[in-house]
Amino acid sequence: MPLSGEAIRTMNYVDDISVTLRRILSVLPVLTPEDRERIAEHIRHADPSYDSVVAAFTAK
Repeated sequence: MPLSGEAIRTMNYVDDISVTLRRILSVLPVLTPEDRERIAEHIRHADPSYDSVVAAFTAK
């Protein structure tokens, strides 16, 4: 059964998130420890989080 257009668009969003995460990882070596901690805190408090979206997909 082929995927719907909405499913394909959603998968493209996931690909966009992966690209963004790779960009974040590529910057890590040039950040100070203080910058890294502040960004890590920002990511921890982001809502919705990546984990909460995955949980929503797997919820019954």
